[in-house]
Amino acid sequence: CESGCRSVKFPGIFCYNKTSLLAYYCRNRWGQERESSFVLHREKGGRTMNNYKVLIADDEAQIREILRVYFQKEGFQVLEAENGQEALERVEADRPDILLLDEPLGALDLKLRKEMQLELKRLQREMNITFVYVTHDQEEALTMSDTVVVMNGGKVQQIGTPEDIYNEPKNAFVADFIGDSNIVDGVMHRDFLVSFSGVQFPCVDRGFAREQSVQVVVRPEDIEVVSPVEGQLVGVVNDVIFKGVHFEMHVECEGREWLIHSTRACTPGETIGMRIGPNEIHIMARSEG
Repeated sequence: CESGCRSVKFPGIFCYNKTSLLAYYCRNRWGQERESSFVLHREKGGRTMNNYKVLIADDEAQIREILRVYFQKEGFQVLEAENGQEALERVEADRPDILLLDEPLGALDLKLRKEMQLELKRLQREMNITFVYVTHDQEEALTMSDTVVVMNGGKVQQIGTPEDIYNEPKNAFVADFIGDSNIVDGVMHRDFLVSFSGVQFPCVDRGFAREQSVQVVVRPEDIEVVSPVEGQLVGVVNDVIFKGVHFEMHVECEGREWLIHSTRACTPGETIGMRIGPNEIHIMARSEG
């Protein structure tokens, strides 16, 4: 096996995999605690065989030296890069089987981050290798990925395509973590019929018990703003924020606040109607939340 690991100017560590070794340096608590984890996964039949922990230093040069000594002691070749550009050039030259990127764009401004996202996607297509991309930026996860793994507290919550994760969240954590959501309690009366906020709505979900308590997810962009007489729900606009491509509105309805994204401009204090179509409603069992 060959493996290289070096913290580059991007706030992540690039790791290479020539055969079946994946190395990941976890530094999410760096600067707060001296002890962090450096984990080696020797994969065999999909099972993790070895985990190691080391004591890290406070200085990046010391961290690099500790990792270099550790890798060499374990019998691996250590490859280093002086900056992010050199790291990417080395990736193109060495053609690893797997490339792990840990928050590689976190320190960049928004415009440059989006440009680098496109560059990394281009590299992945041209090199035809697997990228494992770690990020806390939900939009970045959806943009960069073919498959998204959502984790909470070290446990996998859901694995799926970006579309599946966004449109069919498995539980309330995923629904709230990936994008904005309105999550309300409801009752599934029968297949294709749910009630929430005191109103019955047709939906496309089935397979729940009759009168089962559920959680209902409605994305802000899936709520149509209409006149009060046309609305299934009626609410009062609390505040409006212009976001460029849409208006973000907080609407008080039946004792709770709804988040709405709409191209229609409303004013604070205005009474509006809200319509939600069957395809815009996602039902989750409450035990999944």
